[in-house]
Amino acid sequence: MDDALLRALTPAVIGILGRRGADFAAAEDAVQEALLEAVRVWPDDPPRDPKGWLVTVAWRKFLDAARADTSRRRREELLEEEPAPGPAETADDTLKLYFLCAHPSLTPASAVALTLRAVGGLTTKQIAQAYLVPESTMAQRISRAKRTVSGARLNRAGDVGTVLRVLYLVFNEGYSGDVDLAAEAIRLTRQLAVMTKHEEVAGLLALMLLHHARRPARTRADGNLVPLAEQDRSLWDTRMIAEGVDVLQAALSRDRLGEFQAQAAIAALHADAQSAEETDWVQIVEWYDELLRLTDNPVARLNRAVAVGEADGPRAGLAALVELDPGLPRHTAAAAYLHERDGDLVTAARLYTEAAGSATSLPERVHLTRQAARLNTQLRG
Repeated sequence: MDDALLRALTPAVIGILGRRGADFAAAEDAVQEALLEAVRVWPDDPPRDPKGWLVTVAWRKFLDAARADTSRRRREELLEEEPAPGPAETADDTLKLYFLCAHPSLTPASAVALTLRAVGGLTTKQIAQAYLVPESTMAQRISRAKRTVSGARLNRAGDVGTVLRVLYLVFNEGYSGDVDLAAEAIRLTRQLAVMTKHEEVAGLLALMLLHHARRPARTRADGNLVPLAEQDRSLWDTRMIAEGVDVLQAALSRDRLGEFQAQAAIAALHADAQSAEETDWVQIVEWYDELLRLTDNPVARLNRAVAVGEADGPRAGLAALVELDPGLPRHTAAAAYLHERDGDLVTAARLYTEAAGSATSLPERVHLTRQAARLNTQLRG
């Protein structure tokens, strides 16, 4: 059973049903039923034309549902004639589905779930496991999302930026359950990059590749976080880094800089350094300046302040940090780090403790608590 093939065919089959008259919600339901049928039948009787088989079965499932729904009787006359058997249609509606699933009326969580279901081909159970919620909760979320976009047309241009934000949300979820969401986000972004040739799609793909390449070195065997400066760089995936740099350079050559390209350029500079000490912090600050010209993002300003502390000294970094909202996530942790760099271990230990108390994840809380304990041990010694 080729799960990858089923997932790759899912958006195309949904699109074909949509052109035949099915609305998005009904088409997606019918395709999911056809996929379940494929899982049952294909191992013993694989079809010669998998896509054609899925289209035929999904269309029949749709007709059965339409006939059973009394509220749709007026539409049944249009659906009574089943198209003649033959090769599956070749038009690919995947790009339209990306835009539909990133509909502005959807919440980010709903857009992510719908994208993984309709474009990624994941089951509701898989998505629920990945987000650590009950399957019934995820089913309701997807059902509400489908109702929201069911009347939307597939013939209007969508917003690439919205689609990219949805894919980046998927990527940042990382790994949970039996689905590697970071790898899934990379797969979907690769697909989108081929379809659009858009420089910001390429920028996001490069950013994902460069971040994902460092994944093996990011945590210890006990699950604790390893800061970038302490990571074993021999564990980084050099092939993935090289691909990310190539994708980024091709995007930058189009001379239409966007925020994902700028973020990828920063990640590339980190990946290019053979050691933490060799990092080109001056150039990283320059790229943060470019990023802030594109988007006045508070998190980018916070990261820039830390980079300034590396390039021009911790006091310069603290001066940049003072200008920012102290309520920003990780503001206290950044201040603790810069105070430690400046030799003020008492203040740094106190701030690490404060930052641990407001950390949003257990690994981050454990890391910050250990940093505080390390400094307190030094102070007592």
